[in-house]
Amino acid sequence: MARYDYRCTECGTVFEVEHPMGERPEVACPACGAPCERVFEASAITFTGSGFYNTDSRDSSGSGPHSTSCAGCSGGDCSGCH
Repeated sequence: MARYDYRCTECGTVFEVEHPMGERPEVACPACGAPCERVFEASAITFTGSGFYNTDSRDSSGSGPHSTSCAGCSGGDCSGCH
């Protein structure tokens, strides 16, 4: 179950309703009984730094997951140590 914010179209009251993600219920305001609309807001999750894109996970040749080899790698292939 997910929680969604709804706003009354008449009195402006904002409240939460819990329902399955695929469900679109008819929601009435708990204060005045008028129809309500779902409030959409930006997500609070922020992805920063490298590693969040497909192009960040490979070196320039596209042959491996690391752009530099570490001390445990044999011949620059990190598949045995990572």
